[in-house]
Amino acid sequence: MATPAFEEIVETFAFLPDWEDRYREVIALGRAMPPMPEALKVPATKVTGCASQVWIHPEITADGRFGFQGDSDASIVRGLIAILKALYTGLPVAEVPAVDAQAELARLGLEGHLSAQRSNGLRSMIARIRDHAREAAQTA
Repeated sequence: MATPAFEEIVETFAFLPDWEDRYREVIALGRAMPPMPEALKVPATKVTGCASQVWIHPEITADGRFGFQGDSDASIVRGLIAILKALYTGLPVAEVPAVDAQAELARLGLEGHLSAQRSNGLRSMIARIRDHAREAAQTA
């Protein structure tokens, strides 16, 4: 169920021998992500439950496919947002809540290497994305 963009990240991570290399790759993914316009960084797009500041703004295409803009003030979290964008962008909104994000992310070998706060923040981001997709599916 993963998108081609996410599968590409999985393939890249498979060639990285240790956690430090994977950590650097997560940060590189975040740096490569286009910046989110400041005008979208408002209380309505802020994700609660994250140690750092995180914003997620959903974007639904005319044909009902999910996407979002996201940003964070922390490099590693920005990278996690980029990974979530790869996981969800382009999926029909009705399919987004059914994605087993934890299982997909486990394929990257990140589990056990993120702090408890980062893991909680990641779960909060996933929950926000699912909520946005459910809302979009109901109004479609």
